[in-house]
Amino acid sequence: MTITDLNLIDIRRHLHAHPELSMAEFETQAYLKKIVTSWHSPWLTIREIPALPTALLVRLAGKHPKRTIGYRADIDALPITEETGLPFSSERPGVMHACGHDIHMTVALGVLAHFAERQPEDNMVFLFQPAEEEQAGGKQLYELGTFVNEWRPDEFYALHDQPAMRAGQIATRQGTLFAGSTEIHLTIKGKGGHAAFPHRAHDVIVAAAAFVMQVQTIVSRNVDPVHGGVVTIGMLQAGTIGNVIPNEAQLAGTIRAFKQPDLEMMQQRVREIAQGLETMYNVQFDLQLIQGGYWPVNNDPDTTKAFIQYMTNDDEIDFTTCEPAMTGEDFGYLINQIPGTMFWLGVGDDAHTLHDSRLSPDEAAIETGVKAIIKYLSWRMSE
Repeated sequence: MTITDLNLIDIRRHLHAHPELSMAEFETQAYLKKIVTSWHSPWLTIREIPALPTALLVRLAGKHPKRTIGYRADIDALPITEETGLPFSSERPGVMHACGHDIHMTVALGVLAHFAERQPEDNMVFLFQPAEEEQAGGKQLYELGTFVNEWRPDEFYALHDQPAMRAGQIATRQGTLFAGSTEIHLTIKGKGGHAAFPHRAHDVIVAAAAFVMQVQTIVSRNVDPVHGGVVTIGMLQAGTIGNVIPNEAQLAGTIRAFKQPDLEMMQQRVREIAQGLETMYNVQFDLQLIQGGYWPVNNDPDTTKAFIQYMTNDDEIDFTTCEPAMTGEDFGYLINQIPGTMFWLGVGDDAHTLHDSRLSPDEAAIETGVKAIIKYLSWRMSE
């Protein structure tokens, strides 16, 4: 496949039909690598990371480099059974690109193809990143020393598709775009018994219910109302029948906040509530809070000012500023280390949300997004 016959719709549909879960994106990485390698661009270098073998980095040497511009696309899918009925639906049962990472990769390839054919002024580094949905692939790559020397961007950019926005519209904001998030994993162990004799048991279901209710007070009574926060328990499993008190209950959930100090405070309150309930109900709480690389996505003031300035002044680009969202993204870790900007790309499916088994992005957004990003990056390199 050459750059001139690159068909982005076909590429997107292939990626959509062949999703892979976090850290298992071997075929995806090979497919991306095959496309990029076929271009034979003289200023293009491919790099793989043995410790994270599904990652792919591509560097373009600039003609008169003043900086290195980074662009990131995440490549993993979700454990969701697709229900769109599309002719190019997932061929892998129980796995789907329900967060639009197939769109992310395709747009990145379109931008990369442009600069692989027309040598950029500045150096560029494109990151096709595994494990965004879980295991924080961006943080892992950073801690492996990936972004050093000629592979370290001076500024980083990335998009996330947004079904609630019309196809091709772009949006971002100064400050925090997405929240930071922390996973809650809790196992409660007690003493089971007959439902008729609760006094002889240490009831894990009662303890679990108390935990669920008490963590709801964290946001309402600890977080500044203008800052915002979320604590949600999305999974609770215990017992097998109504007349038996079980020995164990398992819960899982998420903590989210726009500010890292708030997130850390909320984590501590969850720990304190667990400690108190452990004593109160005479049960054992095994609590794990995992933030990893899912820090708040705090857009850099300078790169975001430039991005908004350009997008606002180009009459051919449908741009708007937006409010922050409680969405989590491990790009937040990367732009905490390297200045950068994340933005939304509208994909026009307001009937469905991200992570919905019926999500079906409007593919018209791909070409529109590619053109807008190429124009912005070309202008940025001319400054």
